[in-house]
Amino acid sequence: MTAAEPRVQLVRDATFVRLHADGEISGTRGSAPDGLFLQDARHLSRWRLTVDGTAPVALVPATADTDDTAAGVLTPEGTRDNPPAYTVFRRQGVTAGAFTEHLSLVSNRPDAVTARLDLTVDADFADLFELRADDRHYAKPGAEYESRDTADGVLFSYRRADWLARTELICRPAPAESAPAQARPRSTARTLTWHLPIDAHGRADLHLTVRAHPHGRPLPAAPAPAASAPASASASAERNAHRHEGATDDLTRTCERGLADIDLLTIPVTGVDGEDVPVPAAGIPWFLTLFGRDSLLTSYFLLPYRPATAAAVLSALAATQGRCHDAFSGEQPGRIVHETRHGELAHFRQVPYGRYYGAVDATPLFLVLLHAHHEATGDRSLAVRLEQHARRAVDWMLTDGGLEQHGYLVYSPDPGGLVNQNWKDSAGAVCFRDGTQAEGPVAVSEVQGYAYDALLRTAELADGVWRDEPYARRLRERAARLRDRFATDFWMAEADFPALALDGTGRQVDALASDAGHLLWSGILDPERSRRVGRRLLEPDFFSGWAIRTLAAGQRPYHPLSYHRGSAWPHDNAVIALGLARHGLAAEVRTVTEGLVAAASRHGHRLPEVLAGYDRSATAGPVPYPHSCSPQAWAAATPLALRTALGEEPLSC
Repeated sequence: MTAAEPRVQLVRDATFVRLHADGEISGTRGSAPDGLFLQDARHLSRWRLTVDGTAPVALVPATADTDDTAAGVLTPEGTRDNPPAYTVFRRQGVTAGAFTEHLSLVSNRPDAVTARLDLTVDADFADLFELRADDRHYAKPGAEYESRDTADGVLFSYRRADWLARTELICRPAPAESAPAQARPRSTARTLTWHLPIDAHGRADLHLTVRAHPHGRPLPAAPAPAASAPASASASAERNAHRHEGATDDLTRTCERGLADIDLLTIPVTGVDGEDVPVPAAGIPWFLTLFGRDSLLTSYFLLPYRPATAAAVLSALAATQGRCHDAFSGEQPGRIVHETRHGELAHFRQVPYGRYYGAVDATPLFLVLLHAHHEATGDRSLAVRLEQHARRAVDWMLTDGGLEQHGYLVYSPDPGGLVNQNWKDSAGAVCFRDGTQAEGPVAVSEVQGYAYDALLRTAELADGVWRDEPYARRLRERAARLRDRFATDFWMAEADFPALALDGTGRQVDALASDAGHLLWSGILDPERSRRVGRRLLEPDFFSGWAIRTLAAGQRPYHPLSYHRGSAWPHDNAVIALGLARHGLAAEVRTVTEGLVAAASRHGHRLPEVLAGYDRSATAGPVPYPHSCSPQAWAAATPLALRTALGEEPLSC
């Protein structure tokens, strides 16, 4: 099976497994890795079954019947005159830190037999950054891989200096034999063997549990028995059934699927006072961790429905707010973190992402969400609790963020991290019409809007909650100066459209990009220009029929399968829709909503992270972006933002 073929993906409690259609794992890398994953590491890289020396084939491919369980039917090869001797019923599931499998081997023979079942297993403990890398090798001096038999299975371990990770396989019944498997170099793979007596037309059962023990993490609670679906699965099914009961329109179904995906992506992290808080991780497979920008926008979209999510995210990001200057990670006092990682490469600082601060927009968005939470709930306590964190965030915007020195929030490319540090963070995304990447310090348009909104919203908190009127006045004055300066420096008169950015020389980065739509949401553009921009974004070069593209078609750098130069992102469209609604462009909101909901309805009402930029008239359905995360948090929350933009009543969540 190739990496391009689909995976069966099961998710629960910060753990996920990706399987081939026959329920196997082969240790693939690249854009579609398979295996069992927890805390940025692969804890199971091989899972291969044979019966009487033959690999059974999928009669019914493994299919996810809930978000965390799947079932399939396999048989050895057979013919019409010599049908298969056995049928294998395979049920697989995932729980917190564990993968479970229940195999039922049913004999189709009229006589009692003993079947030989072999299972080849391995754990390579690969870091997610290794699996993503196309051509980069990460040195691992002193790394030791080991596998050893236990009374009821096998234990795999990986040690490097102070790093220790383990994977444990528990079998009921225990295997009769265990031996090293013939596998790739440095493999610790083992083949476990059972000799299973089966009566005529009888069956034998095998229950397998794989438990992941990541470095530095307490052992997870015992998983649910493999003989039945995990308890969380039945709860999930019950919750989803209740949600969809009575849902008659595609937007409601997409909202409910999105809320279910938010549940799947929710992980525990540490809050500002050391408490555990549940926050939405960014997405699977690459980003099942806390992301500043993603979690902030996701929480904003959810505010009318689940305000507690915003409170949890704000607490978690306050807990990781920058305290010092560290060039490697981009940490600066008051700066809000971009992402956190728990894998081996981050631990040994071979990648800067253990706590990486390379985002120019997370800090103002933190302030936007803090005020929005107070505005939506009327609860002053969180704004009081995080007052000093908010003030430090403002200080960062003024100092290291660049407002005082450059007049704008700016970033410079990070050679060891992200070249671009706005939401379009891929190399080349912030470009001129000729495709040239802007060089820093770069001031991206939408971030100036976030900064403007953050200053005004923080001024309201200073006035109404912190009782500091002089501070509020200073913030409003800065916001007014920023708005005036922006109107002069960013507006491209000939295009009648704002520049994507200003480069380090102050030159307008003139590609026509969707970032302009965010300016409607933040309010930094005047109303008349906002309405013109909003209507422009619905012209055919921008709007594909499914969604607004990141870059208007017809420009030299446009590519419908580029990550940020022609694809279409649901969350980007959600921010734009909220901005359109702010300026009374109701027809445009309905157009964007119809396109996205139509796209979702063709994929089980789940919006992916990214759609290809092809026009709706060119294909029968939306073309998926090859490396898209699914589920993905801000895409999952997008239909809730669309519902808000339409002015519809919130769902019961």
